[in-house]
Amino acid sequence: MLSDVTDLLACPQCASAVELETDGGAKVLVCVLGHRFDVARQGYVSLVSGAPSKFEGDTSDMLEARARFLDAGHYDPLVSAVAAVVDRDDHSGQGPRVLEVGAGTGHYLAGVLDRSAGSRGVGLDVSKYAARRIAKSHPRVGAVVADAWAGLPLRDRAMTDVLCVFAPRNAGESHRVLAPGGRLTVLTPTGRHLSELIDAFGMVNVDERKVERLDAATAEHFAPAQRTDVEFSMTLTHADVVRVVGMGPTARHLGPDALSAKVAELPQPATVTASVTVSTYERH
Repeated sequence: MLSDVTDLLACPQCASAVELETDGGAKVLVCVLGHRFDVARQGYVSLVSGAPSKFEGDTSDMLEARARFLDAGHYDPLVSAVAAVVDRDDHSGQGPRVLEVGAGTGHYLAGVLDRSAGSRGVGLDVSKYAARRIAKSHPRVGAVVADAWAGLPLRDRAMTDVLCVFAPRNAGESHRVLAPGGRLTVLTPTGRHLSELIDAFGMVNVDERKVERLDAATAEHFAPAQRTDVEFSMTLTHADVVRVVGMGPTARHLGPDALSAKVAELPQPATVTASVTVSTYERH
């Protein structure tokens, strides 16, 4: 809930600390300079700077497809790989304070918190549909609508970990909100990820130099700490394939009828590869 992480948040307009108050039965975040942000009845708060986002948030249908696919456990090894990075005994006597940027349904963040005693999390996404799901994903998660490229509405050095799972990352802002010794963990697909589906559904191919470019983009603020490759085969029904394709950017240009027709051409069940690299960087 937001009340669990209010001390970690900051006003997007003046960067001041905020407090959670009740005004006429409604909850509101208020900073020391009087800027106010209403908490939606679904439990999330919008902390946007006012500038339009250059990213288009996921739609309700995309998030529904993602929720169903992830809840079926197909990507559980990826959750475990990210959780293993966070669950370390160097949090200065406190539990981990975890920010996930582009948190989607909150599935990964919730999995991380379940595996780390005393942990708290902030799930941030540009989509209000995502924020609604994040708010319900875990009792110790606070959901925030914000654009990471416009600035993270968190206090300086407030977090022990920043996660970016299949999501863009802002290295400069991640560095600012991480405490000394904090870590940025980025999960990126390899060229083999969903390879059996890429050509059939016109999905975007992964740049083979993606990790190399990630290292370069983070070098000013972070030093590489560890890197783990995770690869496994999934046995997917046609319904699973519809969801894994529908939860990504391909869903924006491939209509449901065309998607169903292409899926019908696949064997059932279909064997599909999951292949990612988990890169962890320590704050300078």
